[in-house]
Amino acid sequence: MLLTKALTSSTFKLALIAIGTFGMIVSAIFSYVYLSTSSYVRSRSDRAIVTEYLGLRDAYEQSGRDGVAALIQQRVADKGFSDTVYLLVDPSLAPLRGNLKTWPSTATAARGWTEFRGSEPSPDPTSRPLLRAMLETFPGGDRLLVGRDISDLDRFTDRIKIAVILGVALIFVLAGVASILVTRRTVGRIEAINVTSRAIMLSGLDKRIPLRGTDDEWDRVAENLNLMLDRIETLMGEVKQVSDNVAHDLRTPLTRMRGRLEKAYHGPRIGEDDQSLIGDTIADLDAVLRIFSSLTRIAQIEAQARKGAFRIVNLVEIAGEVVELYDAAAEQDGTRLTIVGDREVLVSGDRDLIFDAIANLVDNAIKHGRTGGQVVVANENIDGQPAISVSDDGPGIPADQYEHVFKRFYRLEQSRYTPGNGLGLSLVAAVARLHGGRIEMLDNAPGLKLRLWFAAPTG
Repeated sequence: MLLTKALTSSTFKLALIAIGTFGMIVSAIFSYVYLSTSSYVRSRSDRAIVTEYLGLRDAYEQSGRDGVAALIQQRVADKGFSDTVYLLVDPSLAPLRGNLKTWPSTATAARGWTEFRGSEPSPDPTSRPLLRAMLETFPGGDRLLVGRDISDLDRFTDRIKIAVILGVALIFVLAGVASILVTRRTVGRIEAINVTSRAIMLSGLDKRIPLRGTDDEWDRVAENLNLMLDRIETLMGEVKQVSDNVAHDLRTPLTRMRGRLEKAYHGPRIGEDDQSLIGDTIADLDAVLRIFSSLTRIAQIEAQARKGAFRIVNLVEIAGEVVELYDAAAEQDGTRLTIVGDREVLVSGDRDLIFDAIANLVDNAIKHGRTGGQVVVANENIDGQPAISVSDDGPGIPADQYEHVFKRFYRLEQSRYTPGNGLGLSLVAAVARLHGGRIEMLDNAPGLKLRLWFAAPTG
């Protein structure tokens, strides 16, 4: 997995570009070395051929065919010219003097340079000596060939060529291996940061990026990110503390106020208006207390303080209790509340929190569904994953509002005049996260379906 990420990373792509550029430069340098060496070696051989050719041409100009033939005979007999080849032929290409038996068939030009293989019999033509020669046609029609055996020079240049190719290939291989190792190390450090980031998003701010003690730039980045997470955790703790304090400090006086008003409500009153006013005040205080209770409950759930009560529970039983609780309220609105699905859907979780989450979904469906419509609670095991869904046939919610309704105190325009505080779905989402699940909002066409997914129980 890490190697795959390394090979598809931008760092590796940049490394490949650098390797390609460097390889082109090295290839150009090696090619220049090869061409320069080959040209230098051949030029030395060519100068020796030209020198010998000029000597034979002077002999022809001074003494004619006999003078050239005598000089060639002398050169062939001299061991110092053993690597030089000579051939003097008449206009019919019949040999006159030299150490070549026949005129080469490839040497068709009247003068100039030519290369050809020697005429010694061999099953492998490439094993015959490679000869480079200069040709000349004299005024009388005689033709002269002066050359040298350049087989050693040819093998030398071939070896240089092979060395250049192997050198470039080795450089590419080593550079590729080095780039993969470096990229893998870089991607490994980045992946460590990504893993920690995902863990923070899933479980909270208590995770930190591991340091390797190398004190390099990656360790410094990780250290700075850890310091930033420490600061964020501190600030979040302060915000939570303030919220908890506000909820706690306001709850007490509001509770006392309600107690006094309730006492006054049940005592003798001067008139019905006073009693009605006190009743409305109590109702408002109850709504405020419910808001603070919901906020405190959501904070506890998000802090994962309720995991100690986790056990294996059956969603079908919990959903049945919720349907029984809300059956009367549904009948009052003319809504038909039914429960369908599997007989057993097991999850690992807090029974009371799951009950509250399902109750909030059913309550919302009854309140915001169609009058005289139906609400269906379905328990399902979908591909081995437990889920419960609550659907209605009401007006539904616009698709662009799906994500917003889970925010605290967020209410749609058409819901502002119905009872509620905008915290119900926030609590449901918090319960889902606590249980390692998620809440999904779907178009029921017509109406809305909310499906609450849970992690499959283990053990």
